Amino acid sequence: MSTFSGLNTAYTGLSAARKGLDVVGQNVANANVAGYTRQRLNTSAAPALAPTGPLAAGTGVGQGVSVDSIARLGSQQLDTRVRSTAGAAGYSAVRANALLELEDGFREPGSEGLSASLQSLSAAWQGMSNKPGDNAAAAVLLSAATGVAAQIAAGYNGVAEQWTSTRSALNEMVTEVNAGAARLANLNSAIRSTLASGASANELVDQRNTLATTLSALTGATVRESSGGMVDVLIDGNALVSGTSARSLTVTGGSSMTDPAETVVGWADRPGSAGISKGEIAGAASLLAPAGKGGTLAKAAESYNDVAAALAGSVNALHRQGATTAGTANLDFFAVGSPAATTLKAIPADASGIAAGYPGADGKGSLDGRLADAISQLGSKPGSADAVWSAFVTATASQSRTELQQAALADVAASSAVDLQLSNASVDLDEENVNLLMYQQAYQGAARVMTAIDEMLDTLINRTGIVGR
Repeated sequence: MSTFSGLNTAYTGLSAARKGLDVVGQNVANANVAGYTRQRLNTSAAPALAPTGPLAAGTGVGQGVSVDSIARLGSQQLDTRVRSTAGAAGYSAVRANALLELEDGFREPGSEGLSASLQSLSAAWQGMSNKPGDNAAAAVLLSAATGVAAQIAAGYNGVAEQWTSTRSALNEMVTEVNAGAARLANLNSAIRSTLASGASANELVDQRNTLATTLSALTGATVRESSGGMVDVLIDGNALVSGTSARSLTVTGGSSMTDPAETVVGWADRPGSAGISKGEIAGAASLLAPAGKGGTLAKAAESYNDVAAALAGSVNALHRQGATTAGTANLDFFAVGSPAATTLKAIPADASGIAAGYPGADGKGSLDGRLADAISQLGSKPGSADAVWSAFVTATASQSRTELQQAALADVAASSAVDLQLSNASVDLDEENVNLLMYQQAYQGAARVMTAIDEMLDTLINRTGIVGR
Protein backbone atom coordinates (compact mmCIF):
# COMPACT_ATOMS: atom_id res chain seq x y z
CA MET A 1 0.00 0.00 0.00
CA SER A 2 1.40 3.36 -0.98
CA THR A 3 1.60 6.30 1.34
CA PHE A 4 -0.98 8.14 -0.75
CA SER A 5 -3.43 5.22 -0.49
CA GLY A 6 -3.07 5.50 3.28
CA LEU A 7 -4.60 8.96 3.00
CA ASN A 8 -7.60 7.45 1.24
CA THR A 9 -7.91 4.79 3.94
CA ALA A 10 -7.91 7.44 6.65
CA TYR A 11 -10.42 9.47 4.66
CA THR A 12 -12.85 6.53 4.46
CA GLY A 13 -12.57 6.21 8.23
CA LEU A 14 -13.39 9.91 8.60
CA SER A 15 -16.37 9.59 6.24
CA ALA A 16 -17.75 6.49 7.99
CA ALA A 17 -17.39 8.07 11.43
CA ARG A 18 -19.06 11.25 10.19
CA LYS A 19 -21.94 9.24 8.69
CA GLY A 20 -22.24 7.32 11.96
CA LEU A 21 -22.49 10.60 13.87
CA ASP A 22 -25.21 11.73 11.46
CA VAL A 23 -27.21 8.55 12.11
CA VAL A 24 -26.83 8.92 15.87
CA GLY A 25 -27.99 12.54 15.60
CA GLN A 26 -31.05 11.45 13.60
CA ASN A 27 -31.94 8.84 16.23
CA VAL A 28 -31.54 11.28 19.12
CA ALA A 29 -33.54 13.98 17.35
CA ASN A 30 -36.45 11.55 16.77
CA ALA A 31 -36.29 9.72 20.10
CA ASN A 32 -39.75 11.02 21.07
CA VAL A 33 -41.38 10.84 17.64
CA ALA A 34 -44.19 8.29 17.51
CA GLY A 35 -43.62 5.60 14.87
CA TYR A 36 -39.93 6.34 14.38
CA THR A 37 -37.70 3.28 14.11
CA ARG A 38 -34.06 3.57 15.17
CA GLN A 39 -31.39 3.30 12.50
CA ARG A 40 -27.88 1.90 12.39
CA LEU A 41 -24.95 2.40 10.04
CA ASN A 42 -23.87 -0.76 8.25
CA THR A 43 -20.19 -0.81 7.29
CA SER A 44 -17.71 -3.34 5.99
CA ALA A 45 -13.95 -3.48 5.51
CA ALA A 46 -12.73 -2.61 2.01
CA PRO A 47 -10.56 -5.45 0.67
CA ALA A 48 -6.90 -5.10 -0.18
CA LEU A 49 -6.04 -4.38 -3.78
CA ALA A 50 -4.24 -7.07 -5.73
CA PRO A 51 -0.47 -6.31 -5.92
CA THR A 52 0.72 -5.17 -9.35
CA GLY A 53 4.14 -4.57 -10.86
CA PRO A 54 7.43 -6.42 -10.44
CA LEU A 55 8.33 -4.58 -7.26
CA ALA A 56 4.89 -4.84 -5.63
CA ALA A 57 4.70 -6.40 -2.20
CA GLY A 58 3.05 -9.76 -1.96
CA THR A 59 0.79 -8.79 0.88
CA GLY A 60 -1.21 -5.69 1.73
CA VAL A 61 -3.80 -4.28 4.04
CA GLY A 62 -7.33 -3.22 3.14
CA GLN A 63 -8.40 0.02 1.58
CA GLY A 64 -10.32 1.32 4.57
CA VAL A 65 -14.00 1.07 5.40
CA SER A 66 -17.03 0.99 3.13
CA VAL A 67 -20.41 2.49 4.15
CA ASP A 68 -22.91 -0.07 2.90
CA SER A 69 -26.29 1.18 4.10
CA ILE A 70 -28.32 2.78 6.86
CA ALA A 71 -30.40 -0.04 8.29
CA ARG A 72 -33.86 0.45 9.77
CA LEU A 73 -33.98 -1.79 12.85
CA GLY A 74 -37.63 -2.79 12.61
CA SER A 75 -39.06 -6.30 12.74
CA GLN A 76 -41.56 -7.40 10.12
CA GLN A 77 -42.81 -10.13 12.45
CA LEU A 78 -43.45 -7.69 15.31
CA ASP A 79 -45.05 -5.17 12.95
CA THR A 80 -47.40 -7.89 11.68
CA ARG A 81 -48.33 -8.83 15.23
CA VAL A 82 -49.09 -5.20 16.10
CA ARG A 83 -51.40 -4.86 13.09
CA SER A 84 -53.17 -8.14 13.83
CA THR A 85 -53.84 -7.33 17.49
CA ALA A 86 -54.86 -3.77 16.60
CA GLY A 87 -57.66 -5.13 14.39
CA ALA A 88 -58.98 -7.42 17.14
CA ALA A 89 -58.73 -4.68 19.77
CA GLY A 90 -60.51 -2.17 17.54
CA TYR A 91 -63.46 -4.51 17.00
CA SER A 92 -63.88 -5.32 20.70
CA ALA A 93 -63.42 -1.73 21.85
CA VAL A 94 -66.18 -0.37 19.60
CA ARG A 95 -68.66 -3.01 20.73
CA ALA A 96 -67.76 -2.71 24.42
CA ASN A 97 -68.09 1.08 24.37
CA ALA A 98 -71.46 0.87 22.63
CA LEU A 99 -72.82 -1.63 25.14
CA LEU A 100 -71.58 0.49 28.04
CA GLU A 101 -73.37 3.50 26.57
CA LEU A 102 -76.52 1.42 26.11
CA GLU A 103 -76.31 0.10 29.65
CA ASP A 104 -75.74 3.58 31.09
CA GLY A 105 -79.03 4.65 29.51
CA PHE A 106 -80.92 2.12 31.65
CA ARG A 107 -80.00 3.86 34.91
CA GLU A 108 -80.48 0.52 36.61
CA PRO A 109 -80.55 -0.18 39.46
CA GLY A 110 -81.72 3.13 40.84
CA SER A 111 -84.63 5.44 41.47
CA GLU A 112 -84.42 6.84 37.93
CA GLY A 113 -84.63 3.48 36.18
CA LEU A 114 -87.68 2.04 34.43
CA SER A 115 -88.02 -0.66 37.10
CA ALA A 116 -88.71 2.01 39.72
CA SER A 117 -91.23 3.71 37.42
CA LEU A 118 -93.06 0.42 36.81
CA GLN A 119 -93.20 -0.16 40.55
CA SER A 120 -94.60 3.33 41.02
CA LEU A 121 -97.25 2.53 38.41
CA SER A 122 -98.20 -0.64 40.28
CA ALA A 123 -98.39 1.35 43.49
CA ALA A 124 -100.65 3.89 41.77
CA TRP A 125 -103.00 1.10 40.67
CA GLN A 126 -103.03 -0.11 44.26
CA GLY A 127 -103.96 3.40 45.37
CA MET A 128 -106.74 3.40 42.79
CA SER A 129 -108.05 0.13 44.18
CA ASN A 130 -108.43 1.80 47.56
CA LYS A 131 -110.30 4.80 46.13
CA PRO A 132 -112.19 3.80 42.97
CA GLY A 133 -113.59 6.78 41.11
CA ASP A 134 -111.45 9.23 43.09
CA ASN A 135 -109.98 11.94 40.84
CA ALA A 136 -106.93 12.47 43.06
CA ALA A 137 -106.01 8.78 42.95
CA ALA A 138 -106.71 8.78 39.21
CA ALA A 139 -104.40 11.76 38.71
CA VAL A 140 -101.59 9.91 40.48
CA LEU A 141 -102.21 6.83 38.33
CA LEU A 142 -102.33 8.77 35.06
CA SER A 143 -99.16 10.67 36.00
CA ALA A 144 -97.36 7.41 36.73
CA ALA A 145 -98.59 5.87 33.46
CA THR A 146 -97.51 8.92 31.49
CA GLY A 147 -94.11 8.82 33.18
CA VAL A 148 -93.60 5.16 32.29
CA ALA A 149 -94.62 5.76 28.67
CA ALA A 150 -92.29 8.75 28.43
CA GLN A 151 -89.41 6.79 29.93
CA ILE A 152 -89.89 3.90 27.51
CA ALA A 153 -90.06 6.34 24.59
CA ALA A 154 -86.93 8.14 25.82
CA GLY A 155 -85.06 4.83 26.05
CA TYR A 156 -86.11 3.85 22.54
CA ASN A 157 -85.20 7.27 21.14
CA GLY A 158 -81.85 7.09 22.94
CA VAL A 159 -81.10 3.81 21.16
CA ALA A 160 -82.17 5.35 17.85
CA GLU A 161 -79.83 8.29 18.43
CA GLN A 162 -77.00 5.90 19.30
CA TRP A 163 -77.70 4.00 16.07
CA THR A 164 -77.54 7.23 14.06
CA SER A 165 -74.35 8.29 15.83
CA THR A 166 -72.75 4.91 15.14
CA ARG A 167 -73.81 5.11 11.48
CA SER A 168 -72.21 8.55 11.21
CA ALA A 169 -69.04 7.25 12.89
CA LEU A 170 -68.96 4.37 10.40
CA ASN A 171 -69.07 6.84 7.51
CA GLU A 172 -66.16 8.75 9.04
CA MET A 173 -64.15 5.54 9.51
CA VAL A 174 -64.66 4.59 5.86
CA THR A 175 -63.63 8.09 4.78
CA GLU A 176 -60.49 7.75 6.91
CA VAL A 177 -59.70 4.37 5.36
CA ASN A 178 -60.08 5.73 1.83
CA ALA A 179 -57.82 8.70 2.57
CA GLY A 180 -55.28 6.45 4.31
CA ALA A 181 -55.24 3.99 1.42
CA ALA A 182 -54.58 6.77 -1.09
CA ARG A 183 -51.81 8.17 1.07
CA LEU A 184 -50.21 4.74 1.52
CA ALA A 185 -50.22 4.21 -2.24
CA ASN A 186 -48.43 7.56 -2.62
CA LEU A 187 -45.87 6.49 -0.01
CA ASN A 188 -45.32 3.27 -1.97
CA SER A 189 -44.53 5.35 -5.04
CA ALA A 190 -42.18 7.64 -3.10
CA ILE A 191 -40.36 4.70 -1.49
CA ARG A 192 -39.89 2.95 -4.82
CA SER A 193 -38.45 6.10 -6.40
CA THR A 194 -36.21 6.81 -3.41
CA LEU A 195 -34.78 3.31 -3.33
CA ALA A 196 -34.27 3.32 -7.09
CA SER A 197 -32.14 6.47 -6.74
CA GLY A 198 -29.96 4.77 -4.11
CA ALA A 199 -31.12 6.97 -1.21
CA SER A 200 -32.48 5.85 2.16
CA ALA A 201 -36.28 5.59 2.49
CA ASN A 202 -36.32 4.66 6.19
CA GLU A 203 -38.41 7.64 7.32
CA LEU A 204 -40.93 7.02 4.52
CA VAL A 205 -41.17 3.37 5.57
CA ASP A 206 -41.88 4.48 9.15
CA GLN A 207 -44.73 6.68 7.92
CA ARG A 208 -46.10 3.83 5.83
CA ASN A 209 -45.97 1.37 8.72
CA THR A 210 -47.81 3.77 11.02
CA LEU A 211 -50.47 4.26 8.36
CA ALA A 212 -50.75 0.50 7.77
CA THR A 213 -51.32 -0.04 11.50
CA THR A 214 -54.12 2.54 11.44
CA LEU A 215 -55.75 0.80 8.48
CA SER A 216 -55.47 -2.55 10.26
CA ALA A 217 -57.10 -1.13 13.40
CA LEU A 218 -59.99 0.12 11.27
CA THR A 219 -60.44 -2.83 8.91
CA GLY A 220 -58.35 -5.75 10.18
CA ALA A 221 -56.30 -5.48 6.97
CA THR A 222 -53.12 -7.49 6.42
CA VAL A 223 -49.92 -6.28 4.74
CA ARG A 224 -47.92 -8.17 2.11
CA GLU A 225 -44.46 -7.30 0.79
CA SER A 226 -44.38 -6.34 -2.88
CA SER A 227 -41.66 -5.49 -5.40
CA GLY A 228 -39.54 -2.35 -5.35
CA GLY A 229 -39.86 -1.91 -1.59
CA MET A 230 -43.64 -1.49 -1.85
CA VAL A 231 -46.37 -3.29 0.10
CA ASP A 232 -49.95 -4.39 -0.64
CA VAL A 233 -52.77 -3.95 1.89
CA LEU A 234 -55.41 -6.69 1.77
CA ILE A 235 -58.94 -6.92 3.18
CA ASP A 236 -60.36 -10.43 3.15
CA GLY A 237 -57.84 -11.33 0.46
CA ASN A 238 -58.79 -8.38 -1.76
CA ALA A 239 -56.39 -5.51 -2.33
CA LEU A 240 -57.20 -2.17 -0.75
CA VAL A 241 -53.78 -0.95 -1.86
CA SER A 242 -51.81 -2.63 -4.61
CA GLY A 243 -48.50 -0.96 -5.27
CA THR A 244 -49.25 2.62 -6.25
CA SER A 245 -53.00 2.02 -6.76
CA ALA A 246 -55.67 2.36 -4.07
CA ARG A 247 -59.33 1.31 -4.01
CA SER A 248 -62.16 2.87 -2.03
CA LEU A 249 -64.78 1.57 0.38
CA THR A 250 -68.35 2.81 0.60
CA VAL A 251 -71.26 2.45 3.02
CA THR A 252 -74.66 1.51 1.63
CA GLY A 253 -77.97 0.48 3.12
CA GLY A 254 -80.03 1.72 6.01
CA SER A 255 -79.85 5.37 6.99
CA SER A 256 -81.98 4.95 10.13
CA MET A 257 -82.69 2.24 12.66
CA THR A 258 -86.17 1.62 11.22
CA ASP A 259 -84.86 1.31 7.66
CA PRO A 260 -85.24 -2.36 6.65
CA ALA A 261 -82.15 -2.20 4.40
CA GLU A 262 -79.01 -3.64 5.99
CA THR A 263 -76.00 -1.36 6.40
CA VAL A 264 -73.15 -2.79 4.30
CA VAL A 265 -69.52 -1.73 3.93
CA GLY A 266 -68.42 -2.69 0.44
CA TRP A 267 -66.12 -1.75 -2.43
CA ALA A 268 -66.93 1.39 -4.36
CA ASP A 269 -66.15 -0.34 -7.67
CA ARG A 270 -68.37 -3.39 -7.22
CA PRO A 271 -71.53 -4.36 -5.31
CA GLY A 272 -71.63 -6.48 -2.18
CA SER A 273 -69.80 -6.60 1.11
CA ALA A 274 -66.05 -6.11 1.40
CA GLY A 275 -65.91 -8.94 3.95
CA ILE A 276 -64.50 -6.83 6.79
CA SER A 277 -64.63 -9.04 9.89
CA LYS A 278 -62.16 -7.26 12.18
CA GLY A 279 -61.35 -3.74 13.21
CA GLU A 280 -63.45 -0.80 14.27
CA ILE A 281 -65.49 -0.82 11.07
CA ALA A 282 -66.57 -4.42 11.61
CA GLY A 283 -67.49 -3.60 15.21
CA ALA A 284 -69.63 -0.64 14.16
CA ALA A 285 -71.29 -2.61 11.36
CA SER A 286 -72.21 -5.41 13.78
CA LEU A 287 -73.95 -2.87 16.01
CA LEU A 288 -75.98 -1.53 13.08
CA ALA A 289 -77.18 -4.91 11.80
CA PRO A 290 -80.93 -5.70 11.89
CA ALA A 291 -82.26 -7.44 15.00
CA GLY A 292 -82.71 -10.68 13.06
CA LYS A 293 -78.97 -10.72 12.30
CA GLY A 294 -77.85 -9.98 15.84
CA GLY A 295 -77.68 -6.19 15.62
CA THR A 296 -77.18 -5.04 19.19
CA LEU A 297 -78.91 -1.67 18.85
CA ALA A 298 -81.84 -2.94 16.81
CA LYS A 299 -82.41 -5.72 19.35
CA ALA A 300 -82.34 -3.14 22.16
CA ALA A 301 -84.97 -1.04 20.38
CA GLU A 302 -87.03 -4.16 19.83
CA SER A 303 -86.85 -4.90 23.55
CA TYR A 304 -88.20 -1.43 24.38
CA ASN A 305 -91.08 -2.18 21.99
CA ASP A 306 -91.63 -5.50 23.76
CA VAL A 307 -91.82 -3.78 27.14
CA ALA A 308 -94.37 -1.26 25.86
CA ALA A 309 -96.42 -3.96 24.14
CA ALA A 310 -96.32 -6.19 27.23
CA LEU A 311 -97.43 -3.33 29.46
CA ALA A 312 -100.28 -2.27 27.19
CA GLY A 313 -101.38 -5.83 26.48
CA SER A 314 -101.46 -7.05 30.07
CA VAL A 315 -103.12 -3.93 31.50
CA ASN A 316 -105.67 -3.64 28.69
CA ALA A 317 -106.59 -7.32 28.94
CA LEU A 318 -107.70 -6.84 32.56
CA HIS A 319 -109.02 -3.30 32.12
CA ARG A 320 -111.48 -4.49 29.45
CA GLN A 321 -113.03 -6.86 32.01
CA GLY A 322 -114.02 -4.00 34.29
CA ALA A 323 -116.38 -1.06 34.12
CA THR A 324 -116.19 2.54 35.16
CA THR A 325 -118.38 3.89 37.93
CA ALA A 326 -120.63 5.25 35.16
CA GLY A 327 -121.08 1.75 33.72
CA THR A 328 -118.81 2.02 30.66
CA ALA A 329 -117.11 -1.31 29.98
CA ASN A 330 -114.67 -2.94 27.56
CA LEU A 331 -112.26 0.02 27.69
CA ASP A 332 -108.54 0.02 26.99
CA PHE A 333 -106.31 1.88 29.43
CA PHE A 334 -103.32 2.19 27.09
CA ALA A 335 -103.24 3.06 23.40
CA VAL A 336 -100.31 1.63 21.47
CA GLY A 337 -99.27 1.71 17.84
CA SER A 338 -96.06 1.11 15.90
CA PRO A 339 -93.42 1.38 17.10
CA ALA A 340 -94.93 0.49 20.43
CA ALA A 341 -92.26 2.24 22.50
CA THR A 342 -92.96 5.72 21.12
CA THR A 343 -96.75 5.45 20.71
CA LEU A 344 -97.65 4.10 24.15
CA LYS A 345 -99.92 6.48 26.09
CA ALA A 346 -102.68 6.41 28.69
CA ILE A 347 -106.16 6.94 27.24
CA PRO A 348 -108.27 8.15 30.23
CA ALA A 349 -108.26 11.83 31.07
CA ASP A 350 -109.65 11.38 34.59
CA ALA A 351 -111.29 8.85 36.93
CA SER A 352 -114.34 8.56 34.68
CA GLY A 353 -112.35 6.60 32.12
CA ILE A 354 -110.69 4.17 34.55
CA ALA A 355 -112.25 0.80 35.31
CA ALA A 356 -111.18 0.03 38.86
CA GLY A 357 -113.77 -2.65 39.60
CA TYR A 358 -115.67 -5.47 37.95
CA PRO A 359 -119.22 -4.76 36.68
CA GLY A 360 -121.91 -5.15 39.34
CA ALA A 361 -125.50 -6.28 38.93
CA ASP A 362 -126.41 -2.88 37.57
CA GLY A 363 -123.57 -3.06 35.03
CA LYS A 364 -121.60 -0.34 36.75
CA GLY A 365 -118.12 -0.77 38.14
CA SER A 366 -118.19 -1.75 41.79
CA LEU A 367 -116.31 0.32 44.33
CA ASP A 368 -114.38 -2.57 45.83
CA GLY A 369 -111.41 -1.90 43.51
CA ARG A 370 -110.68 -5.59 42.90
CA LEU A 371 -109.81 -5.03 39.24
CA ALA A 372 -107.37 -2.22 40.02
CA ASP A 373 -105.81 -4.45 42.64
CA ALA A 374 -105.42 -7.26 40.09
CA ILE A 375 -103.74 -4.87 37.67
CA SER A 376 -101.36 -3.73 40.42
CA GLN A 377 -100.22 -7.34 40.79
CA LEU A 378 -99.31 -7.77 37.12
CA GLY A 379 -95.66 -6.91 37.73
CA SER A 380 -95.07 -10.24 39.44
CA LYS A 381 -96.59 -12.28 36.60
CA PRO A 382 -94.58 -14.03 33.85
CA GLY A 383 -94.58 -12.08 30.61
CA SER A 384 -95.32 -8.78 32.32
CA ALA A 385 -93.59 -5.54 31.38
CA ASP A 386 -91.52 -5.81 34.56
CA ALA A 387 -90.36 -9.31 33.61
CA VAL A 388 -89.59 -8.34 30.01
CA TRP A 389 -87.61 -5.29 31.16
CA SER A 390 -85.72 -7.27 33.79
CA ALA A 391 -84.78 -9.95 31.24
CA PHE A 392 -83.63 -7.28 28.78
CA VAL A 393 -81.48 -5.45 31.34
CA THR A 394 -79.95 -8.70 32.61
CA ALA A 395 -79.14 -9.94 29.11
CA THR A 396 -77.60 -6.61 28.14
CA ALA A 397 -75.53 -6.47 31.32
CA SER A 398 -74.27 -10.01 30.70
CA GLN A 399 -73.38 -9.20 27.09
CA SER A 400 -71.70 -5.97 28.15
CA ARG A 401 -69.60 -7.80 30.73
CA THR A 402 -68.54 -10.38 28.13
CA GLU A 403 -67.61 -7.67 25.62
CA LEU A 404 -65.66 -5.77 28.27
CA GLN A 405 -63.70 -8.89 29.15
CA GLN A 406 -62.93 -9.55 25.50
CA ALA A 407 -61.97 -5.91 24.98
CA ALA A 408 -59.68 -6.04 28.01
CA LEU A 409 -57.97 -9.20 26.75
CA ALA A 410 -57.63 -7.78 23.23
CA ASP A 411 -56.22 -4.55 24.64
CA VAL A 412 -53.66 -6.48 26.70
CA ALA A 413 -52.59 -8.41 23.59
CA ALA A 414 -52.36 -5.19 21.55
CA SER A 415 -50.40 -3.39 24.28
CA SER A 416 -48.03 -6.34 24.61
CA ALA A 417 -47.42 -6.36 20.86
CA VAL A 418 -46.73 -2.61 20.86
CA ASP A 419 -44.36 -2.95 23.83
CA LEU A 420 -42.40 -5.65 22.04
CA GLN A 421 -42.26 -3.53 18.91
CA LEU A 422 -41.06 -0.50 20.87
CA SER A 423 -38.43 -2.49 22.75
CA ASN A 424 -37.01 -3.55 19.42
CA ALA A 425 -37.45 -0.38 17.38
CA SER A 426 -37.45 2.60 19.75
CA VAL A 427 -34.42 4.77 20.42
CA ASP A 428 -32.35 4.04 23.55
CA LEU A 429 -30.61 7.27 24.47
CA ASP A 430 -28.00 5.48 26.61
CA GLU A 431 -27.08 3.30 23.66
CA GLU A 432 -26.97 6.31 21.36
CA ASN A 433 -24.62 8.13 23.75
CA VAL A 434 -22.25 5.15 23.67
CA ASN A 435 -22.39 5.12 19.86
CA LEU A 436 -21.81 8.86 19.85
CA LEU A 437 -18.60 8.44 21.84
CA MET A 438 -17.52 5.52 19.68
CA TYR A 439 -17.94 7.43 16.41
CA GLN A 440 -16.33 10.53 17.94
CA GLN A 441 -13.28 8.52 18.95
CA ALA A 442 -13.18 6.85 15.54
CA TYR A 443 -13.33 10.24 13.83
CA GLN A 444 -10.51 11.58 15.97
CA GLY A 445 -8.45 8.43 15.37
CA ALA A 446 -8.90 8.63 11.60
CA ALA A 447 -7.94 12.31 11.71
CA ARG A 448 -4.75 11.48 13.61
CA VAL A 449 -3.88 8.79 11.03
CA MET A 450 -4.39 11.34 8.25
CA THR A 451 -2.19 13.87 10.10
CA ALA A 452 0.58 11.29 10.57
CA ILE A 453 0.52 10.32 6.89
CA ASP A 454 0.50 13.97 5.91
CA GLU A 455 3.64 14.57 8.00
CA MET A 456 5.29 11.51 6.43
CA LEU A 457 4.51 12.81 2.96
CA ASP A 458 5.86 16.22 3.88
CA THR A 459 9.13 14.60 4.97
CA LEU A 460 9.26 12.47 1.83
CA ILE A 461 8.52 15.30 -0.57
CA ASN A 462 10.15 18.31 1.01
CA ARG A 463 13.01 16.87 3.03
CA THR A 464 14.37 13.90 1.03
CA GLY A 465 17.99 14.53 -0.11
CA ILE A 466 18.83 17.25 2.39
CA VAL A 467 20.01 14.96 5.18
CA GLY A 468 23.25 16.28 6.68
CA ARG A 469 23.07 19.73 5.15
